[in-house]
Amino acid sequence: MAQRLLIIEDEPTLSRLLSYNLSNEGYDVTVEEHGQTGCEAALRSEYDLILLDLMLPGLSGFEIMSKLRNEGVRTPIIILTAKNAEEEVVQGLKSGADDYITKPFGVAELLARVSAVLRRSHGQDERDKPQQPHESQIVLGELIIYPEKYEVTLSGEAITLRPKEFEVLLYLARKPGVVMTRDDLMNAVWGFDYIGGQRTVDVHVSSLRKKLELDPESVHIDSIRGVGYKLVVSKKKAHHYGS
Repeated sequence: MAQRLLIIEDEPTLSRLLSYNLSNEGYDVTVEEHGQTGCEAALRSEYDLILLDLMLPGLSGFEIMSKLRNEGVRTPIIILTAKNAEEEVVQGLKSGADDYITKPFGVAELLARVSAVLRRSHGQDERDKPQQPHESQIVLGELIIYPEKYEVTLSGEAITLRPKEFEVLLYLARKPGVVMTRDDLMNAVWGFDYIGGQRTVDVHVSSLRKKLELDPESVHIDSIRGVGYKLVVSKKKAHHYGS
């Protein structure tokens, strides 16, 4: 069965270009040109991927992402953004986007990014991620991570993380105190074929830091300038795997 893609883009020429090329690749493509109808379509039906313009009539792309994530829709989203719009990219990634494409873009880049996000979302890159067999929890001071449940508590309080935030934290937590480069994190969490820049890692780490502020004396993420990040556990308590 063909993978289903939803395009929410109000520029007719671009939406036709997207639809034509993606359909030729065998995808089942639906196009919506209004923010409200696009959001309704995403809530009404299941799609494998959403291509989302940020500047739309009715509802903006940011509003659509917020509504979808609040409703529990975890469909991967690639945002379409204007050239030199770094703030839009950062806000989009924070709002729940999985990747972005900067306009104007070539067909080859479009198809590569779509294919990469779909592969990641369907778990085909799991072999690239470090795994611990029968891992029920990781304890780092007051931080407890439940890998199989995608749940985290800090000082007894539950912390809500987006999937990629959780995976970044989990990767750092498996080697506390060890510096992980941005490339390490990019490859482990997003896959070796991820085309996006390292800014994606920085955005997710920044968001994680804010959520760990619940108890910064227990655990925090340090930046190693020009290299990457490490998870620091302040309280001397050995981490362990399993219950």
